[in-house]
Amino acid sequence: MKATVHEPQGNIEGLKERWWRVFDVRIGALPLPVYLLLIVVLALMSAHGKLSADLPTGIALVAVGGFTCAELAKRIPWIRHVGATSIFAAFIPSMLIYYKLMPEPVTKAVTTFTKQSNFLYLFIAAIIVGSVLSMDRQTLVKGFVRIFIPVASGSIAAAVVGTAVGTLLGLDLKHALFMVVVPIMAGGVGEGALPLSAGYAQILGVEQGPIFAQVLSAVMLGNIAAICCAGLLSYLGTRRPRLTGNGRLTIAEGGDEVTGSEHASFEFDVNSVAAAGATAIALYLVGMLSHQYFDWPAPVVMLVLVVAAQFFQIVSPRVRGGARFMYGFFSTAVTYPLMFAISVAMTPWGEIVASFHWVNIVTAVSTVLTLVGTGFVVARWTGMYPVEAAIVNATHSGLGGTGDVAILTAANRMELMPFAQIATRIGGAITVMAALAVFAWLR
Repeated sequence: MKATVHEPQGNIEGLKERWWRVFDVRIGALPLPVYLLLIVVLALMSAHGKLSADLPTGIALVAVGGFTCAELAKRIPWIRHVGATSIFAAFIPSMLIYYKLMPEPVTKAVTTFTKQSNFLYLFIAAIIVGSVLSMDRQTLVKGFVRIFIPVASGSIAAAVVGTAVGTLLGLDLKHALFMVVVPIMAGGVGEGALPLSAGYAQILGVEQGPIFAQVLSAVMLGNIAAICCAGLLSYLGTRRPRLTGNGRLTIAEGGDEVTGSEHASFEFDVNSVAAAGATAIALYLVGMLSHQYFDWPAPVVMLVLVVAAQFFQIVSPRVRGGARFMYGFFSTAVTYPLMFAISVAMTPWGEIVASFHWVNIVTAVSTVLTLVGTGFVVARWTGMYPVEAAIVNATHSGLGGTGDVAILTAANRMELMPFAQIATRIGGAITVMAALAVFAWLR
């Protein structure tokens, strides 16, 4: 009798437990039932022409798209070790648009949402502030001082090797250097390809458009090669643990750049996370103001300010704990949706296809491999982990801020974003200025 009485209750509890197990299956950060529900709802909205670009709909679209791309890549053997999740999220949506395989309402809504919200810079601000405020002060300073050595030596070696390879394959020496090798290390599109092509056009007295197309294709190839290198470096770190700090750049006893004993004392609550977010936004706006008044790069200004705040201990431990949580949330839940959004709104697949000539590919790959390999070799001499130093060097050949996100995601080392910004922004600016000076002299 007793077993009969409790059997319905037991069945209900069993069903509930099974349902909860299903609910805990994740596609990215999305529970499986929520993921399926969002697909159905968004498909119906798109079919009825009611797909808007407001904040909730935009978040749902990029979340479903980004996590779907990443999940597909994770299930493909072999290539998942070369940054396939980043490559899929960063380029597959652009390809689908180019071949008209993505529904027009989805493309329009995602593009409008991405450009109006500008959440790429919110992501970069949260990652930089969160990762810097989570670092040990001495490790932070040590890393910033030392990272210039592998970046500078890698840039010189890559320029020599990449130009030599391109020349041997039949390219004109000046074309190989200035149209393929230099653009790869110029810091992306806005800070690299655009000013570089404008400078070339002014020096030559020609239109900028055709030159920009050539430069942009090299940037795209370098970015893809860097993502693959980052994925391989991450895989190497799992097979050879002594070569990696798992996100730590410098080799040191005690302390940790993102995890460690110091963080055990961090106490924070929801208000602390909100305070950390407000701090990140405030520093970003100061950077934007400096750009408006003095034309200084906003991310670099923001980076300098947060490093100074950490070094002089301006931010309280509680808010630093909130910043660490903020960093974890953005790196886990926002990365792939962001890459999907950037791919839809800002990545020209046609330019990528146009650059797929084997000579350009080999030249670009040799440039990136030299840059990465030099960082790997030089790292030990400067007290850095080879894998981490090589990954930072890889970001020097990336597509600006979006490239940094893709490369560090492929490497599973988002903690390195502050150092990546140094390599991308400052390294790119120096590359552009030096290249234009030499190009004008040779002209």
